[in-house]
Amino acid sequence: MQNEYAQRRQRLMAKVGTGTAVFRSAPTVVHHHTVDYNFRQDSDFYYLTGLDEPEAVMVLAPHHEEHQFVLFVRPKDLEKETWTGRRLGVDAAKEKFGADEVYPIDELDEKLPQYLNNADCIYYRMGRDRPFNDKMVRHWQRLMAQYQKRGMGPTALVDPRPLTHPLRQVKSEAELTLIRQAIAISVEAHHRAMGMAQPGQYEYEIQAEMEHIFRRSGGQGPAYPSIVASGVNSCILHYTENMRQMQAQDLLLIDAGCCYQYYNADITRTYPVGAGFTQEQQILYEIVLEAQLQAIAQAQPGNPYSAIHDAAVGVIVDGLMDLGLLQGDRDEIIQEEKYKPFYMHRTGHWLGLDVHDAGVYKHGETDHLLEAGQVFTVEPGIYISPEIKPVEGQPEIDERWLGIGIRIEDDVLMTATGHEVLTKDVPKQIDDLLQRRR
Repeated sequence: MQNEYAQRRQRLMAKVGTGTAVFRSAPTVVHHHTVDYNFRQDSDFYYLTGLDEPEAVMVLAPHHEEHQFVLFVRPKDLEKETWTGRRLGVDAAKEKFGADEVYPIDELDEKLPQYLNNADCIYYRMGRDRPFNDKMVRHWQRLMAQYQKRGMGPTALVDPRPLTHPLRQVKSEAELTLIRQAIAISVEAHHRAMGMAQPGQYEYEIQAEMEHIFRRSGGQGPAYPSIVASGVNSCILHYTENMRQMQAQDLLLIDAGCCYQYYNADITRTYPVGAGFTQEQQILYEIVLEAQLQAIAQAQPGNPYSAIHDAAVGVIVDGLMDLGLLQGDRDEIIQEEKYKPFYMHRTGHWLGLDVHDAGVYKHGETDHLLEAGQVFTVEPGIYISPEIKPVEGQPEIDERWLGIGIRIEDDVLMTATGHEVLTKDVPKQIDDLLQRRR
């Protein structure tokens, strides 16, 4: 993988040019009474280094005569390592990551200026570490104060994400291998959930089985808080309490995925807890499934990303109008978003190192175009909460529809000629679902 990280840095340095880019590792976060959360590295930092330690800084200075790739890391410290775990240290970091130079992190203020002095721009993203943000601003202000005398130096402090995120948006083969593994583990977990969910069980029992598979299979754990939502809970988009006891007439909506070596899966399936769908549940399920299939069909190179959402909305609006749950002019309903009480979110998002991964969806008023190597979710849904409030002029909702929430989500890879549904091994056709449930 070190060649992979080196290639990423080279591509970024070509964009940085005569500037200097500074990337900070994620901070450690204290939870309660000095107990730390599990450390999770900053995604941009990890994408460019593979270094999974806190208190680190990477500098890319393509204009520097000797050191284009520089790391600052924690030094070895036996006493601290006894309490909080092993540290790579300066010498091992240089050997492992191939940096031109590696310094102890406590030398940052002393050593950093040599990589900033002759840059025309400093690329740095203001992050959650406010003291470090202030440090970078002070370095920049010091150099700007000298600009009149020197006639050179960084005249701007610029967010690097417009440079790094287009690189992250198109996945390499190495990245796709990790995503496929995260998905393979997640598929096994969803199969297990389908086979075990029964009336009388609690949502947390399903969650525990799935997350056991994530860890048993070498994953880091859930990619995000697992949603195991039965009955009316399926109408809550980010429900994570997972405490309800499931009943025979319930639907069970599970939105759960594994994180594997920092890469994520994101899968949602909805199916009956009991023997089968009720009539109303099946009608709405078929609308959502058709919406998803039509949306995935729009995943073609050169198509605007928005075509995926537009296709899903069209099918959902048509279905709800046929049922009398929406009424009026179809185009007006879509344009004025009168469907939003039933379908209030977009149809997907980029997927990768982050669950909602790096990358833009529009360039101003111009839609982003799909291209090979992009990975994203496609996840339409219909949610008819008991507390639903239709848009003015729309009909009241018959109570037989209330409390039904359905979402179907797959992970999709753009290819040179079309797309690949990476999560196709999790059943979603009704016959296949019910067969798996038996």
